[in-house]
Parts: sequence; structure tokens; C-alpha cells
Amino acid sequence: MLRRQAGRFGDKTLARLGAIRWSFVEALDLAMRSAGRLAAAGIAKGDRVALICSNRAEFIETFLGCAWLGAVFVPINIASRGAQLQHILSNSAARLAVIEAELLGALDHVDLGKLPLEAIWLIDTSPKAPAMARPMPPLGQPLQAPSVKPEELLAILYTSGTTGPSKGVCCPQAQYFWWGHYTAGLLGVGEADVLCTTLPLFHTNALNTFFQALITGATVIFETRFSVSNFWPDLVKHDATVTYVLGAMVPMLLSRPPGEEERAHRVRIALAPGVPAHFLADFRKRSGIELLEGYGSTETNFTIGTSAELQRPGFMGSVRPGFHARVVDATDRDLPDGEPGELLLRSDEPLAFAQGYFAAPDKTAEAWRDGWFHTGDRVIRQDGYYKFVDRLKDAIRRRGENISSFEVEQVLLSHPDVATAAVFPVRSELAEDEVMAAVVRRDGSALAAAELIRFCAPLMPYFAVPRYVEFCEALPATESGKIQKYKLRERGITERTWDREAAGIRVARR
Repeated sequence: MLRRQAGRFGDKTLARLGAIRWSFVEALDLAMRSAGRLAAAGIAKGDRVALICSNRAEFIETFLGCAWLGAVFVPINIASRGAQLQHILSNSAARLAVIEAELLGALDHVDLGKLPLEAIWLIDTSPKAPAMARPMPPLGQPLQAPSVKPEELLAILYTSGTTGPSKGVCCPQAQYFWWGHYTAGLLGVGEADVLCTTLPLFHTNALNTFFQALITGATVIFETRFSVSNFWPDLVKHDATVTYVLGAMVPMLLSRPPGEEERAHRVRIALAPGVPAHFLADFRKRSGIELLEGYGSTETNFTIGTSAELQRPGFMGSVRPGFHARVVDATDRDLPDGEPGELLLRSDEPLAFAQGYFAAPDKTAEAWRDGWFHTGDRVIRQDGYYKFVDRLKDAIRRRGENISSFEVEQVLLSHPDVATAAVFPVRSELAEDEVMAAVVRRDGSALAAAELIRFCAPLMPYFAVPRYVEFCEALPATESGKIQKYKLRERGITERTWDREAAGIRVARR
């Protein structure tokens, strides 16, 4: 793709990040020289390279270098901490980690001696760097591409486990071609477009945006992060025509007083999965931007969606050509229209989907059984359109991030005064999940909620730290002792629930 598009579009801008610009030709050269740097360090095809980095040039460099060389790129959420980060680095068996100096604190609770890491490259400098860290070397000599095949791994993206540790989704090279192809098709992206995203590059959404631009000849602008106050000015500054938002971002933008800046841009459409239906009309009226719903996951692709003209409020859309969907009960029997069940997906093109979970054959077999990917999401099908209801799996989604209740519970249970705990979602005013923990203290303990939260904060991603805590005498359980979380979810927030935000305790991004 890089060779073909460099020959086709030459010096036209492919991507910009801050003050740095790469033309299509420069992106090709960058991939070859970044691959040369990795090869000079002994990284070979198939080796895993972990990256803990915010939206900055070194992210693009490392990504392109791995993709060109055939090494496997492992981007890690910059908020990962503690046991979650230890598991990701261990499970992926990364030989090299590239880490932004400002994010070195993520390693404070990681036992490097128990990891297969052989080297750490540091982006920028820090006096607190571990002994095995050294500055990131300069770009190397251009490396001619080895024989990288479409089915070989491009990346392992860790998505939060729902009943266990985070799982590494094995994404082949061709999957991102299909992500770009299908997403650009629905958004109507062409070579005259300027795409602008504020979403983090370590997630599928923003990586997909890069491929939309690469495939179509468009230009993509990566902002460092989402900001309510800067969102509209940035779209105007970049002369953007397409942008990308998540469900919670829309009510946040609408919470500000209307202003002229909301109409000063050229954006015609935004990919906007998970936006509550009642916000759509107001957002369109104020901004003139069509919000495009849809369904996709790290394991799949843009499987469900439709054009803006054919959208139905409250529905994700219909199944796209090239994909198939079923709605089934707990025994995988098909359900009729109007009856909620689990969404199952299949692709005509096998490389449009991920290939399983890394080093987890049992989890792979469970999710990809009988030729269908079992999403764990409950939906309703009505006249060919699909409506998201909730998640069958015990997962929480907050601020666009998937949170493993299991991982949060493990941190809570590591506190010496906690006997048992259950973590579950409750709805927030932003139409997304908030994290709530029901906690049983050990006998004689006077553990306070604020003390527990301060204990948790450095040991997990900031977005996973519970907002709500309720101390209980006991948790509802089955006769076999399994906690009945559905009862906790149904009960939700009570008069005994402690609210971190009401208490004025904020968890800083790290």
C-alpha cells in the first residue's frame, strides 16, 4: 500500500501530527528507515515490540517500522498500570519496549525482572529511567521490505478482559486494509478530504483513520488528545472535512453554550458510534455535522452501519455487504425480530477479522466457535436494522475505554482490609458507564472509601478507578458462591453509596 500510494500521490500530505508532516513518499521512507532502526537492534520478523506512547511522531515511526519489517506492533494504553501492564508485557513476550519518558511512572508497579524484555527505548530523557533503558536510536538505513503477507500479524491490541485478564487481539496486516476500505466507503472519504481525529492512536479507531487516508489518498490530522474547548477551533484550523467522536464526547460538546465556532468548519460527517439517539438532532442542528452510527470491534470490522440518509435513530444500522450477522439465545439458536440476544458476526473475507487472542487458544475457541465470532453484546434486530441493548459480558465502557471488572476487582482485593469486592457498571449523566464497586471489609476494619480510592489510583488506569463505592455486609451470591452481579446492577446507586466526584476526589491522568 505504501509503495503504490507513494507512487500515486507523491508529495501530497498523508499525515500530520503537531508540527510534523509526512507526505506519501516520506511515509514510505519513514517506514523503511524505522524498520532499519529495529533491524539494527536485532528485532526480526515476528518479534513483538511494545509501545507506551501518546499521540506523537514516535508512535507513527514505530508503527510503520514494525509493519514494514514484519515485527508485531503492541500499542499499550498509556493509562495501563500495575497487574494489567505486567500481564500485557508478559503475555505479548515483547523483546523491546518503546516508552515515552513522561510515562515511565507506568512501570512503577511492574516487575521488569519477570518479563522477557531485552531492552527499553526511551522517547526523550529522564533521570528516573530503569537501568535497561537507553535513548531511542536515530532512524536507520532504509530496509527493503521482507516478504510480509496479508495474513501475518500487524499488531496485537489488548482489549479488556471481561472475566479475566486483558486479551491480546491478533490483527493481521489485511484487517486494517479492510477497516480503511469499509469505513472510508461509508463516510464517503476521497482524496480531497482532510480527516481529523483526537482519539488515541493505541486504539483501533485512530489506526483505522490512518488507513482510510492511505487507501483513498486523503490527509489525516492527529491531535494529541480530545479537548472540549479546542475541538471546534482545531477543526477550523485544519480545514477538516471528516472527524471522529465517541458517545460521551457529543454530550460534552453540547454542554457548552452554542457559539459561532460550531458552524465555522467544513466538516460534513463524523463517525460517532454509541451516541445516544436523543443527542443526534441537536448536534446536527448546532454543528451541521451528520453523525454516523455503526458497529465494529477490535476483533471484527465495520460490520454494521448505513449511510447517514438511511440511519434510524437508536439503531446502529444494517449488516454491510461482505458480512453476516445473527441474533441468538444462550444455546446459539436464532431469535426472531424484536427479541434481544447475542450478536454473532462472520465475514466473507476471513482476513477482515482478527485471527484470535494471542497465546490464548481457549479464549479464541470460545469466541470464534462454529465459524461465528461471538461478540458478547446483546442486540435487537428489527426489519434488518440492529439496536444495541447492553453487554452480555461483564465489561464496563467509560470515556471510550473498555474496563475489565476483573482487573479492577483484583486491585481492590489486594488491599489488606478488603474481604471481597464486585465491580459493575452504572449509568452516568453522559450516557455511558460509571464504575461502581461493592466492597465487603474484613472484620474489624474501618476502611474508608476515600482511602480505598487513593490506594487504587496508582495501580490501575485513571479511567478504571471506581467513581462509586458502597460498603456491604455481604454480596448477593448463588448457592455455589458466585456473586450475582446482575442484582448489584439492578440495585445500582443507593443512599449508602459514596461518590468520589461529590467528595471532590479527582484522579489525574498519568
